[in-house]
Amino acid sequence: MGPARRTDEDHGMNAFAIPASRIGDARLAERLRRETAGEVLFSPGDRGRYATDASIYQVEPVGVLVPRRVADVEAAMAICREEGIPLLPRGGGTSQCGQTVNRALVVDCTKYLRAVIEVDPAARRATVQPGITLGALNEALRPHGLFFPVDPSTWARCTIGGMAGNNSCGAKSIRYGLMADNVTAIDALLADGTRFRFGELPGNLGAEVPAGIADLIQRLRALGAREAEEIAARFPKLLRRVGGYNIDALTPEARAAGRGNLARLLVGSEGTLAFSAALELKLWPIKPRKVLGICQFPTFRAAMEAAQHLVTLDPEAVELVDRTMIELGRSIPIYRATIERMLIGEPDSLLIVEFHGHEDAPLAAALGRLEAMMADLGHPGAVVRATDPAFQAAVAEVREAGLNIMMSMKGDGKPVSFIEDCAVALEDLADYTERLNEVFARHGVKGTWYAHASVGCLHVRPVLNMKDPADVARMRAIAEECFALVRAYKGSHSGEHGDGIVRSEFHEPMFGPRIVRAFEEVKDAFDPRGLLNPGRIVRAPRMDDRTLFRYPPDYRADPAVVPALDWSAWPGPQGGLLGAVEMCNNNGTCRKFDAGVMCPSYRATRDERHVTRGRANTLRLALTGQLGPDALASDEVHAALRLCVSCKGCRRECPTGVDMARMKIEALAARARRHGIGVKDRLIASLPRWAPFASVAPFVANARDAVPGLAALSERWLGLARERSLPRFRRDAFHDDEAHVHAPDVLLLADTFDRYFEPENLRAALRVLAAAGQRVAVARAPRGARPLCCGRTWLAAGLVEQARAEARRTVEALAASDAPVIGLEPSCLLTLRDEFPALFPGDETERLAARAFLLSEWLARENPALALKPVAPAAHIHGHCHQKSFGAFPAAVAALQRVPELEVKPIASSCCGMAGAFGYEAETLPVSKAMAELALLPAVRAAPREHLIVADGTSCRHQIRDLAGREALHSVRVLERALA
Repeated sequence: MGPARRTDEDHGMNAFAIPASRIGDARLAERLRRETAGEVLFSPGDRGRYATDASIYQVEPVGVLVPRRVADVEAAMAICREEGIPLLPRGGGTSQCGQTVNRALVVDCTKYLRAVIEVDPAARRATVQPGITLGALNEALRPHGLFFPVDPSTWARCTIGGMAGNNSCGAKSIRYGLMADNVTAIDALLADGTRFRFGELPGNLGAEVPAGIADLIQRLRALGAREAEEIAARFPKLLRRVGGYNIDALTPEARAAGRGNLARLLVGSEGTLAFSAALELKLWPIKPRKVLGICQFPTFRAAMEAAQHLVTLDPEAVELVDRTMIELGRSIPIYRATIERMLIGEPDSLLIVEFHGHEDAPLAAALGRLEAMMADLGHPGAVVRATDPAFQAAVAEVREAGLNIMMSMKGDGKPVSFIEDCAVALEDLADYTERLNEVFARHGVKGTWYAHASVGCLHVRPVLNMKDPADVARMRAIAEECFALVRAYKGSHSGEHGDGIVRSEFHEPMFGPRIVRAFEEVKDAFDPRGLLNPGRIVRAPRMDDRTLFRYPPDYRADPAVVPALDWSAWPGPQGGLLGAVEMCNNNGTCRKFDAGVMCPSYRATRDERHVTRGRANTLRLALTGQLGPDALASDEVHAALRLCVSCKGCRRECPTGVDMARMKIEALAARARRHGIGVKDRLIASLPRWAPFASVAPFVANARDAVPGLAALSERWLGLARERSLPRFRRDAFHDDEAHVHAPDVLLLADTFDRYFEPENLRAALRVLAAAGQRVAVARAPRGARPLCCGRTWLAAGLVEQARAEARRTVEALAASDAPVIGLEPSCLLTLRDEFPALFPGDETERLAARAFLLSEWLARENPALALKPVAPAAHIHGHCHQKSFGAFPAAVAALQRVPELEVKPIASSCCGMAGAFGYEAETLPVSKAMAELALLPAVRAAPREHLIVADGTSCRHQIRDLAGREALHSVRVLERALA
């Protein structure tokens, strides 16, 4: 019996279309608002943002509930029962098989249901809510010397509930097992409203077990006894088997061996059996030390043959990095230096072997044994030792970003996840991978390989175009041939990432019809009406049903969209704009809370709408007509981008290079063309043009903060928050003729903000450059013309043509010289490097971009001698977002380190939250403050008064002064003070 074919009626709508609200949905939304305290999201944009996960699928949900408490989930389940509407629990939405998209009410647990309920260090147990991320959990456990060991590469944003739903594994499964081995109990809400704690239960259930639950458990145990022989015959004898339900836990043998915990059955069930209200987890002691040996291999097969031998050294993990990932990683600036350090020559493949422990000597000995074994295998001198924690962290970042590195390929062809995590025995690994590469060759495609060589589970993704019907047919043919190979090697067709839509239909050839009927029996016992995530694991649709694809047959770009910027680096329609937006693969790196900038508005709000992924999905829907005509200028898109501060963190930290700051310019430009802009936005945009006049009479320009009542009027008329002070215009504004020499060594770009608000910074730059032996001139327009401008204020309002005019004027004015152009304000100077080529493409623009440097970058590049004296015991430096995006923050730190006896302390902060005009507006002020309070302001307040606070961004300095009461200096002012 083959898999049941689902009809369009079963799935609801064509996943491509995002229709207007339906009467039934409106009733559901109204009931949810009335009967729960959660956030109810039913707009077309909200449904579209939750229609995708990290898979190839898109299925529009009925709506979204963000519950504030478990009681909201209970109420929602009751409403769904009464209304006959399916329900789908969702964590970080990073699933790669389509298990977190469905025509259902999506319940997003990540915003509020993320508490650590209890930690019992003595018993090494913790109880948590489902929405807590693995990273946050381990941070909370660190003071106890404990950690939760199941470590997917998405640890910074995947949730414990989602990991349990998937039966996640991670790199260290060879040591610690899977989620099923580490979840000891689940407090579950069943489809009929019953709540019960599934865990270890005695054979005689006793009176404390409710009658309905006792009946369910007895039915499950009877199924396990009846099917024990078939389970033993059909289930792969491998660690990495996560396909189907874990009905092996129901057998008498499992119960006798202590593996009959019923939480094990719920783990891996992908939200189809119950909602996990709380999970009890097994914890492990932290091993504080580790070393890595990065083994180099001349061929992919040599690496595969070596894996079975390397695991005998008892490592914590053995991870593969293949040639494709090496080359793609080199092309991504944030990973390039790490990749180069990992290599000896030009290997074809790497195996990263990881050892953990408590003492250094045994770990050093383990590395010695690894090197000896590599020599015995014919690879002497082929191990890079990674003993430095910073290098180890960088290697881990590359390994964890493997998926996104693979997805950084530009164009419609992408590595596609559908046979991604098949697993075979280690002794079969080399032959299996060789035969699978032969399958790829027959179909004319190439596969990319990485991940868990220690357990025979390699992530392999053939490069296919899911918009091409021929490639969709190839996908199915490759899947069928691959799964046949897996069966031949008695392997597992689903080894880590779950079943979802991709693999559920293949359970029958894998396990046989009798086991699949048993899976269906389990589903029906828990959920007889099929309300919980229907069509996943059992009774699934075809994996190649294109109506469920993100790119279905009628997917196309809206021809009416004409980009304002140059997107030619990305192939495709709309000048490449849609191709750039489609680089977002929904893996959710932007939802992280660890080090880095991205994504500050999500960190402050935890809303899917306000994360780079959510914005990219909104733009993709708009650019393809799924949000209606002219949607790029719509309120829906505007709302999604309203809190984007254009920090450019995603430009560097998103492994696929989604530059939301540049994409926001396109949306702003479309909206400005359609609706125009308001007085406030035009006033701010034209600041460079009227600032010279304001500086002549600064008492007038500064009256808003000096005359009582004007601040309140500015909030009423312009939306500028009354409690915010505005930058103060200075009578002693900087003038271009303050430095002018013939044939200068360097040109100083005087930005609008330093010129009129903090001219002492530009004058300090002149002194520092002169002390460095440089002949300095100010980059200037022809005499009589207004000062040069980068155009950033115009871009922030969507007035691209005005910004383009400023770019053209600046490029033409500076074309006569080839001297380096040095600036102080990161957002202005780096516009020359980033936006200018997109505004005004051409050789002259590229040449200007190549010679534009922040002062600290120039100092690092030229390393001039500067005679400096001590000025303070320490300096706490906050990096401007654009500095970090362009990798320029280390140069700012290095510039301060030139000062004798100055301890330089970088602040581990994201965006300051000011972001140009964003922090001045009454509407966005609360989010601006929230961004600043995440890390920056606490660090500034904790700094001793005798220490310096340094920030190179005008907005950053203003935010620090307004909200922390500390004066922050540009780094050039510190250097000026230190001049001997």
